[in-house]
Amino acid sequence: MSNRSRSRPRSRLPVAAPPPESTLLRWLRDKRITEVECLVPDLTGNARGKIIPADKFRHDYGTRLPEGIFATTVTGDFPDDYHELIPPSDSDMLLRPDPSTVRMVPWAADPTAQIIHDCVTRTGQPHELAPRNVLRRVLAAYEEVGLRPVVAPELEFFLVQKNTDPDFPLQPPAGRSGRPETARQSYSIDAVNEFDPILDLMYDYCDAMELDVDTLIHESGAAQLEVNFTHADAMDLADQVFLFKRTMREAALRHGIYATFLAKPMENEPGSAMHIHQSLVRASDGVNVFSGERDGQISELLGHYIAGLQKYVPAAMAFFAPNVNSYRRLMFGEVSPSNVHWGYDNRTCGLRVPLDSQENMRVESRFAGSDANPYLAMAATLACGLLGIREKLVPTEAQTGSAKELGYDLPRSLGEALDHLEGCQALQEMIGPRFCRAYTSVKRKEYETFFRVISSWEREFLLLNV
Repeated sequence: MSNRSRSRPRSRLPVAAPPPESTLLRWLRDKRITEVECLVPDLTGNARGKIIPADKFRHDYGTRLPEGIFATTVTGDFPDDYHELIPPSDSDMLLRPDPSTVRMVPWAADPTAQIIHDCVTRTGQPHELAPRNVLRRVLAAYEEVGLRPVVAPELEFFLVQKNTDPDFPLQPPAGRSGRPETARQSYSIDAVNEFDPILDLMYDYCDAMELDVDTLIHESGAAQLEVNFTHADAMDLADQVFLFKRTMREAALRHGIYATFLAKPMENEPGSAMHIHQSLVRASDGVNVFSGERDGQISELLGHYIAGLQKYVPAAMAFFAPNVNSYRRLMFGEVSPSNVHWGYDNRTCGLRVPLDSQENMRVESRFAGSDANPYLAMAATLACGLLGIREKLVPTEAQTGSAKELGYDLPRSLGEALDHLEGCQALQEMIGPRFCRAYTSVKRKEYETFFRVISSWEREFLLLNV
């Protein structure tokens, strides 16, 4: 037998022990999960991603999505400079699951998990166009100065009848009584109870998902409701608002109606806001640095923070009011902010300092609409405040009367808001220059697309009269 045909002995390598099972994979196994929804919040704050069988889900390498999802308009179009924002290769970005966000999908027929994913480049760096990374960038700036933001959003929304014809105005739905609301019912308990079956389901879903929904009230609009979230870390609360919107829409659909977070859905009803209560604590000991020396007194640092909001909010309005509809709420709303004045417990101001204990000293920003992306709205308001601290800005005097009487000095349209953002280098540096360029390109494309549509008002009043 030749040496060529002779079998050669193989050295036996030690068999490596299997890697330890991660907490995330163990959670999926213990819950008998069959599918995993890999979620990525897009520019609008809606969920994109993939659904993967649980036995194929591997958190160690994740999955992929094209980075072009962050340069896509709400209509599915692309801005004219798309290939200047996204490399010509239109390559993928890698998704990394955040284990702290894993939750059940309570409305799924089979055991299903949902996990919010972070987007990273091939080299492992946070992707600059992902809204979640924008908020993380601002929070890192606070970490550098030893501060940690604490926020508590209040989110308003409407319940409306199903609407399959976009030319037909929205209508309030009928409640348990069989009649739709017609009168203003602010804080009415009975008006809330009209929608008990939907809201009970919403609470069941929120409990299953461990969303910290605190208070539910009826707002002034017909079938307009508001939920308050328990104060916590900004990223955690942005995640919860992102998931709550999905949850509320699903609960409403299960009862044959829509839940809408459109800022101004009906002509004769008020708009919907996302008020953001915010404070800062020292990372070292958790002390609220907004508290002054006496009850009801603000600290010098809170003064700088408020002044930063006053200076930079006009440049940040494209994040607080991200859609063409958003400015209908601001310009024609009865209680929406008109300017950047502040006051103690003054709801006519865009910036309100509630009367509370020293440890709960905070400022409420009332600019964002319910249609805002929660990650971007929180990143923008925190960025404005930090710029005020850095620049040691001084606020105006607190307003004791109606700030509405002081005029309107916010951007009046999405186009004007984008102009303000493009002209503010300081805010762009805080948010991220590449992100701001992509965001303004996408929103300008949406603005142009909107103006191509000829409305029924133009046909009714201008067709034969001009």
